[in-house]
Amino acid sequence: MITMNNIKNNPISIVEVMAARSPISRKMKSSQLIRYEGLSQLLEADVYVKHENQNITGSFKIRGGIYLMANLKRNGVEGVVTFSTGNHGISIAKSASMFGLKAVVVVPENTNPSKKNLILEAGAELVEAGSNFDEAAMIVDSICEKRSFYYAHPANEPCLINGVGTEFVEIIEELPEVDVVILPLGGGSEVAAATVAFNALKPDVEIIAVQAERSSAAYQSWREGNIMQCSNETFAGGFATGTAYSTTFNIYKEALSDFILLTENEIYNGIALAAHYTRNIVEGAGGSTIMAAIKVKDKLRGKKVVLQFSGSNASAEELKYAYSLDSFS
Repeated sequence: MITMNNIKNNPISIVEVMAARSPISRKMKSSQLIRYEGLSQLLEADVYVKHENQNITGSFKIRGGIYLMANLKRNGVEGVVTFSTGNHGISIAKSASMFGLKAVVVVPENTNPSKKNLILEAGAELVEAGSNFDEAAMIVDSICEKRSFYYAHPANEPCLINGVGTEFVEIIEELPEVDVVILPLGGGSEVAAATVAFNALKPDVEIIAVQAERSSAAYQSWREGNIMQCSNETFAGGFATGTAYSTTFNIYKEALSDFILLTENEIYNGIALAAHYTRNIVEGAGGSTIMAAIKVKDKLRGKKVVLQFSGSNASAEELKYAYSLDSFS
């Protein structure tokens, strides 16, 4: 197995985040940060959305993928293998193709078909195994041994976190007076990246995380102060992890001002609210930040708030159900 310790042991820091900006900017544009009057009135705050859902591959994860592949290419690595519920795998597949690397992506057998298609369209080899994220992870080591590829863990991977951190540098540059950011949390790479960026550049920003009640390992870990495992049953792939991960957890565990849990119907309602207020298609984790903001509305009143739309790769069935809901507030 290629371990590439010089990459695995790369520091997670604002210096590395800044270093990631150049290779990322050569492959993609900065995502839009847009103020929405309707959301501002709803929440009685000054509300902006960071549209990571509009990136290449439809999620924030492409930032980390690009920075990781730039490092792997420079170190002569031929291929990469990972496991994913979708968006991370799409990012690895697409970014590997950008740098001429091979990619193998392992996904659970019940993964959203649209996400599987995007992985295949990017030229990666797709392997379906296990009923959930954690079971899919179990076969990655054997693939690495057989293929001598680099194992890109979806959370415990410094280059991914540093790459994602560029999103928050963009927010600070465009909206230096930001008070609060609300972010979905699954494996935790994005919340860890936010912690690194804001701690270094604007430490007074409040970071609020949101997760699904039915896959709440990160929340349980945050509450207990130790890494916990729990059931993993949400439909929302961006939340679908049964454990917290040490690298990301140890960065964000002391940094959050609040952590919100959502029911499955609340997550679906977030998808509908995103369409209603912003005319954007988002997946479950992507629209969750609106619902989380509604639940802590009193805390946000009068502040400058950034809601992050993490991804757009919802299935047709998810969208159909979400858009059938009656409530838009």
